[in-house]
Amino acid sequence: MKFHCTIKNAFFLYLLLSACNLGCKKFVAVDPPKTQIVTASVYSNDGSAISAMNGIYSQMISSAGFASGGYVSVTLLGGLSSDEFINYSASAELETFYANNLNATNLTLAGSLWQEPYQYIYYANAVLDGLSISSGVSAKTHAELEGEAKFIRAFCHFYLVNLFGDIPLVLSTDYRINAVLPRTPKEKVYQQIISDLTDAQGLLPADYSFSNGERVKPNKWAATALLARTYLYTADWVHAESASTSVITNTSYSVAGDLDNVFLANSEEAIWQLMPVLPESNTNEGINFILTGTPNSVAISKHLLNAFEPGDKRKQAWVNYYIDGMDTFYYPYKYKIQASGEPVTEYSMVLRLAEQYLIRSEARARQNNITGAQTDLNIIRARAGLANTTATTETSLLAAILHERQIELFSEWGHRWLDLKRTTTADGILGPIKQPNWQSSDILYPIPQSELKNDIKLTQNPGY
Repeated sequence: MKFHCTIKNAFFLYLLLSACNLGCKKFVAVDPPKTQIVTASVYSNDGSAISAMNGIYSQMISSAGFASGGYVSVTLLGGLSSDEFINYSASAELETFYANNLNATNLTLAGSLWQEPYQYIYYANAVLDGLSISSGVSAKTHAELEGEAKFIRAFCHFYLVNLFGDIPLVLSTDYRINAVLPRTPKEKVYQQIISDLTDAQGLLPADYSFSNGERVKPNKWAATALLARTYLYTADWVHAESASTSVITNTSYSVAGDLDNVFLANSEEAIWQLMPVLPESNTNEGINFILTGTPNSVAISKHLLNAFEPGDKRKQAWVNYYIDGMDTFYYPYKYKIQASGEPVTEYSMVLRLAEQYLIRSEARARQNNITGAQTDLNIIRARAGLANTTATTETSLLAAILHERQIELFSEWGHRWLDLKRTTTADGILGPIKQPNWQSSDILYPIPQSELKNDIKLTQNPGY
């Protein structure tokens, strides 16, 4: 099943967005009568209900924001906040991400990283509400859509809790409830994420038959992969190892031998990808990162460039450069296509197998399984043409794994920014290179001022 914007899909996406009142700045503002109309029409049969769910994916990839890989996505903004990118944008708001000098009135922060994920959470809750009263959707489709909606809700809550800390946990479409939600402790948010993903595991297919063989819908293994990451982030090493092992041992996935093939559509390493929806247009990552002139957005920082070991094939395959006179600018080259009018051969990667090996390696190291941790780490290093790790203790292995994650996952979904936060290494790594603005409290973004104004029960993060 293709997710390019057909008239039918666009119509049902319009209905869903109307229900969510997308034009309103407050994610909680919903018109109940419209919701009732949409529920009656959209969830009357399998086709229209599937189209509504597909509309969420289309919206995620077609916006410039949070999940798109675009100009104000978590990939780019997280890279600016960490040590991955240099800012060349004229935008004062993007400069504050790069300088770690954010304030609560930043409109990019509010729109892209707060309101947009909450909009997708609302859409997912609307799907769940519609399914709960529908008699026109088949049992098979009902299970698939419920699993997808719970996955999307968990996915967005995961990023919100990691970017902002304690956040409102939104499980309803009732604007009266959502308008006055307080911040939920992150431990409870994680509990809900795990619950949603566990449910999704049991509801979603184990293959991609429901997406016409394309890896563009989250299936059982996408839910398991995100569960493995969630367990890692919550220091549940046993379950992180178990979940990642389930994905690693699944024969549907393998670490791509050719680094140039990793980010192709439906690559053997892909667990979940987002399909570009504009005709003859590939990924936003390709559009935004590839340089054909002096950069006006971002380029790779010297800190990332110097982190590559000699002989690392990833530097050759995934980094390119543009020379402008005497200056050389390096840029991410995981995605190779920038120009429009090209056949769509690349999809935006969300979850891939290499991360699962690094998750399991870390989980094993935390349990003092040195040999197991080395084995997983060496699989990723071997693909990059590097010798086996020389780390032989838990401490040295954890440092080696963090370094490997920096190189393997750069310019993907803000991994580096979140890794520095969860491993409490941000002060030591970013402090010296982000002066004079760096403070320990910068590791959490401020709650947008507009949301504090709209919801009197919200409180601000320390330092803002």
